[in-house]
Amino acid sequence: MKIQAYKLNSFAKSIEGGNPAGIVLNADTLSENDMKKIAGILGFSETAFVMKSGLADFKVRFFTPNDEVDLCGHATIGTYSAMSVLGYIKPGNYSQETKAGILNVEVKDDLSIMMNQNLPSFYETLSKDEIADSLNITKAEILGDLPIQIVSTGLKDIIIPIKNIDILNYINPDFKKIEAISQKYNVVGYHVFTLESLNTSKAHCRNFAPLYGIPEESATGTSNGALACYLLKYGKITCDEAESIVFEQGYSMKKPSEIIASLSIRDGKIIEVKVGGKALNLSEIEVDL
Repeated sequence: MKIQAYKLNSFAKSIEGGNPAGIVLNADTLSENDMKKIAGILGFSETAFVMKSGLADFKVRFFTPNDEVDLCGHATIGTYSAMSVLGYIKPGNYSQETKAGILNVEVKDDLSIMMNQNLPSFYETLSKDEIADSLNITKAEILGDLPIQIVSTGLKDIIIPIKNIDILNYINPDFKKIEAISQKYNVVGYHVFTLESLNTSKAHCRNFAPLYGIPEESATGTSNGALACYLLKYGKITCDEAESIVFEQGYSMKKPSEIIASLSIRDGKIIEVKVGGKALNLSEIEVDL
């Protein structure tokens, strides 16, 4: 059986940038095992499968090469960008049924995509010793005035502040240790950042998720949504700045990416989380299943 799939680079800052996502439309006839196989064949960090929904405009399931995940930001951006370019949808607001809940997606006139995420959940803080060892750095190279904390706006990640961009870029992780720690705390992986940047962004980021078969990812929507909420909580962005927060990622992989986060605040509390950007380089792939 031949399956038609698409590839897009989500959150691309340039033609060579962004995070490639696989998209399979009209996936209602595919079994879960079929989806796992297709995701494995395509080999992208995530592939999205779009189906009909009785609860929302679309149902979307997300698979890494290893397993299903509840939500994926960059694959959502890729999905709605592909449907726009291919003429399935027009600019406007849509709802998607995911394993993280029913979430809204906005397709703008310039074909940038903004997706809603869950309101933030903040979990335990972790020891610098444990995390520094897994990143092959010293405790002193972790930023002192922010905690290492598990945060989720749909997927749980360990948010890790690093002192400067040079340290961040030279990190050579121990993926086996990261995998073990991720399993221990039931998280997807590490979102490592510094408040220094190359392009006047709010933070420069790297993301490691070896537990899910992703050693490093060039653009991560869910993790940057969680990071935006974390930075607001700990006073590194103001309520006035929260409407448009720019993160950069992927530079260490030579895949420059730009992720936009937007937080709506009421009475000092976050009432809405959105993450988005653009996707480039739509191409078609035929998969033999």
